[in-house]
Amino acid sequence: MDRLKSVVTASAMCCALAASAYAQSSQVEYYPSDPLRVDSIMTAGVREWQPKFDGNFSRRELGGPEIDYATLSGVTIPSVMQAIDRYAAIVSNGGWPVIPDGPTLHIGSRDQRIIALRRHLAITGDLQKDEGDRSRFDALVEHAVRRFQFRHGLIPDGAVRGETLAALNVPAIDRLRQLRTNVVRINTFISGLPEKYVMVNIPAAEIEAVESEVVVQRHTAIVGKPDRQTPVLLSKVHELNFNPFWHVPKSIVERDIIPEMQKDPGYLERYVIRAYNVKGEEVAPQAIDWNSDEPLKYEYRQDPGEDINSLGVVKLNFSNPYAVFLHDTPKKDLFEGNFRAFSSGCVRVKNIEDLVTWLLQGNDDEGWTRAKADQVIASKERLDVKLKNPVPLYVVYVTAWASPNGTVHFRNDLYDRDGPGLTAAAN
Repeated sequence: MDRLKSVVTASAMCCALAASAYAQSSQVEYYPSDPLRVDSIMTAGVREWQPKFDGNFSRRELGGPEIDYATLSGVTIPSVMQAIDRYAAIVSNGGWPVIPDGPTLHIGSRDQRIIALRRHLAITGDLQKDEGDRSRFDALVEHAVRRFQFRHGLIPDGAVRGETLAALNVPAIDRLRQLRTNVVRINTFISGLPEKYVMVNIPAAEIEAVESEVVVQRHTAIVGKPDRQTPVLLSKVHELNFNPFWHVPKSIVERDIIPEMQKDPGYLERYVIRAYNVKGEEVAPQAIDWNSDEPLKYEYRQDPGEDINSLGVVKLNFSNPYAVFLHDTPKKDLFEGNFRAFSSGCVRVKNIEDLVTWLLQGNDDEGWTRAKADQVIASKERLDVKLKNPVPLYVVYVTAWASPNGTVHFRNDLYDRDGPGLTAAAN
């Protein structure tokens, strides 16, 4: 704790302790002043795991902990401090080798680059048994690659190319800096965490529903584009809208709708978006001059509809000055990629019906089940439900953290907030 205290109280990062200044503090790097302990590079903080080669890998088998602790929890800080020790030792011993570009490496491949790959995976603890032909990509290497991909938020397909190769070639010193930056970020939020809350991690594009520091649901998310960033904030989810209207923000009217209408006059009608004047009267799109400032005089609202409405079938409301919210989406294919920053700032939630059911537990005498939520959605009728007990919401920016079992996670610095030299993976 003395080491953590020195990190948190250092003048370069003191503003990080105030959540209101979080966005500014996330730009600053910090380097603890006390010397780091040099432990065994190969095994420090990493528990034994047994590889399986049937192609079906669970979260546990890829390095997930036995108890799925939340990213914001009391066990995270000591886990990250241990990871800092491990990565400091790796750096002091020269880091890991660069893996040259070339053809995709996958099971069965023979390539001299696999020697460097094995060395890298052994240093990080992903490959614990470096046996056999060192230039051959065998089942042990494939499982180690899958584990590496899991830790870096990549689709664990076991092949080395593209984003996986880029993540492998981020220097060890940059990973150490990420850990040192993020231990302060995490510490900003863990004091006084409630029993039940929702956490959105922007760089991970992932949502955790948490009870007693344990994740009870995980949801893949879509977050804001780098030029339309999802804001860091603290709030409470207080209301759910089933089969909602979408009131289009002025910024999206200006950036998206006007250019689309200039290209395609049928755009609004196709997506059932209606224009209204100040009296609340509907105005035909054909009556608006889309090559002038006139479109900005109107309000725009999209009708409910699972297949067309940009909010999908459910919207989660929470107080904030940015006009953002959590919601469903008709574009569910976007959840499947490694890169998931496609929104204009709001957060889209995969399998939002499960999150809704969890949020509504105990909200009325009848009780909410997934079946009841599905029934309301299928009715296509509008329904607004206020939460008797609003659920705290943390939208955070964390690019590195660790679990008690020694698994260390990294994510791309999506919005370039980690500081100079920490954006190699994103590039």
